Amino acid sequence: MTCSLDPVDCSQVYASGHGQNGVYTIYPAGPTSPVQVFCDMSMDNGEYQGKWTVIQRRRDGSVNFHRKWEEYKRGFGSAAGEYWLGLETMHLLTKARKYELRVDMEDFEGRKVFAQYSSFSVAPESEGYPLTLGSFTDGGAGDSLTHHSGQKFTTLDKDQDLNEGNCGKIYYGGFWYNNCHWTNPNGIYAWGESAYGVGINWRTWKGFTYSLKTMTMKIRPATA
Repeated sequence: MTCSLDPVDCSQVYASGHGQNGVYTIYPAGPTSPVQVFCDMSMDNGEYQGKWTVIQRRRDGSVNFHRKWEEYKRGFGSAAGEYWLGLETMHLLTKARKYELRVDMEDFEGRKVFAQYSSFSVAPESEGYPLTLGSFTDGGAGDSLTHHSGQKFTTLDKDQDLNEGNCGKIYYGGFWYNNCHWTNPNGIYAWGESAYGVGINWRTWKGFTYSLKTMTMKIRPATA
């Protein structure tokens, strides 16, 4: 990969000579549109060395994720802490190149698992920013996200889910809700046990009444 003065993602940041985890500036829409992200430059045990661009991160409850459409479109939070990259940026990244997705999560007992998907893409706003995922690889978490593949994005003020109500209002977040969810990464930060469905849930690992300590969604260029 050639080095870039205006890297579009963390793999290009890495190729430009920056190998440390941390906050970097990327330019998915060109040099006039800088976006701050957290880059996970972790080693992969000799496997493909594409570096991860974090698109969503929960870890301490410091940021409110119960927000409206325009904020989910633009992105919010701090790349140094909890944040949502923004649907438009996700679309710009994934329309130009094929990415894979990994979701890392940890409970309050220190157990860590992950789920990985061979592809991740977000279509344009004109279509509702629908999510498309590829095949699943289990890292101990089970598959709670394929249930959401093909769904449009819903927020408290823009209902595009399959439920008679608004899943964003019911479960206090914005996401690619179905009817309604198997995972709720942008739900309420609840420090463990939570009311049904409103926490940071991952159904196939901890069910609907446990809110995780951390959840991170991150993408990197796919190898195939």
